[in-house]
Amino acid sequence: MTALTTERVATGHGRDVLVVHIDDGKANALSLSLLTELHGLVDMVESDETVGALVLHGRPGMFSAGFDLSVVKGGDVDAGARLLGAGADLFRRLYGAPTPVVAACTGHAVAGGAFMLLSSDLRVGADVACRIGLNEVAIGFVLPAWAITLSEERLSVRHRQRAVMLAELTGPAEAVEAGFLDIVVPADEVLPLAVSRAAEYAAFTRAAYAGNVIAARGRVLELLAEQVRRDRDRGEGVADYLAR
Repeated sequence: MTALTTERVATGHGRDVLVVHIDDGKANALSLSLLTELHGLVDMVESDETVGALVLHGRPGMFSAGFDLSVVKGGDVDAGARLLGAGADLFRRLYGAPTPVVAACTGHAVAGGAFMLLSSDLRVGADVACRIGLNEVAIGFVLPAWAITLSEERLSVRHRQRAVMLAELTGPAEAVEAGFLDIVVPADEVLPLAVSRAAEYAAFTRAAYAGNVIAARGRVLELLAEQVRRDRDRGEGVADYLAR
């Protein structure tokens, strides 16, 4: 069974909200197959003028635990590099999407899961016991350049060093202060609020929103694209990021 299901929510102004439910029954790990499906959905958002906003929604208690570590640390460098490259490119595409992206963060969001939050325009989090942040250094992983760029772009200056260098994971309230989340609400309100806000944003003129994305983020998106490309061209790929 696929870990992704989708639904379109009509808004009354001609552009729908595409809601993507991510639920693999476990940790919502970012596998290559899951990332490929997500890329396909971003393709649809980019090409379908009737889609006005995108919502990414996790399973109860779990948004995503990040990249599939069995692949990243499994010894197959090419497989690990393909996985990281697909994830990095997805985060870049979400941040540069022509429609607003809203994350409905239902719980834990660690490593790659946290980067999905950093790539979204609005992040609605559940007021539940969970951990959110970048734990890469704690698991022996050196953040690639694109990850540092996204962290610098979205995390607060006051929290950035603790999040990146000290692998500090926080609860939802602290995640708002750090810059991973924007709003925290009771768990049963996360998806309704995310869809409601997305429906408001779907009324935006797509050309105006996309133009402002380029105006405000164009240089960062170009840098991210170059950093992702360089990673893919590296001879050692993922091995460069595993701590010696």
